[in-house]
Amino acid sequence: MSVEVIAQGQGWLALNKPAGASFHSEDGSQGFFAEAENDLKQKLWPVHRLDKVTSGVLLVATDAETAAHLSNQFATRTTRKQYLALTDQRPKKKQGWIKGDMTSARNGSYRLLRTSDNPAITHFVSHFDEDSALRLFLLKPHTGKTHQLRVAMKSLGSPILGDRRYGGTDADRAYLHAWTLEFEDASGPQLITCQPSDGSWPIIPTDWCENAGD
Repeated sequence: MSVEVIAQGQGWLALNKPAGASFHSEDGSQGFFAEAENDLKQKLWPVHRLDKVTSGVLLVATDAETAAHLSNQFATRTTRKQYLALTDQRPKKKQGWIKGDMTSARNGSYRLLRTSDNPAITHFVSHFDEDSALRLFLLKPHTGKTHQLRVAMKSLGSPILGDRRYGGTDADRAYLHAWTLEFEDASGPQLITCQPSDGSWPIIPTDWCENAGD
């Protein structure tokens, strides 16, 4: 694995995490974070995570002070994130909100409840791609629950293509991608965009690209 740096600034690097790469080392295999430290030959500090199946923008810090500053932004939800997802199953609705508490299910999965005591909140829009006959989703999480977007898509009746854990049709990968990330560093607001590179994705609608980060 050759770790791709897509942007950098004072005290941080934005990396392109491949789909299928575990963040942590497990079962004797080196995880993406350890691989990044080895490949880039420098100590790094984690500030957030991406699921194993998810590709795209992963932010890491290059010093402890920046790590604390960035981690606090994720903890207080002042960062803004946009994800892309693909499905081959018709959703219950094409845009709107998905809200509800999440609870553990079997074998490390989660499910969405009808209650809203401490809800996972996601806003989404979608676009049907006639060439591939697939529907592309733009997902904007307002909370950061484990498996939030994967469970949200399943709740719409349109699990993510390739996400077998949540009922997605088999594919070469799970089609969930961290597309944009907004945060602030010492120099001011930052917007990082990472185009999907793993797998076969339809063209992203022009208006989504023009309004990336909004």
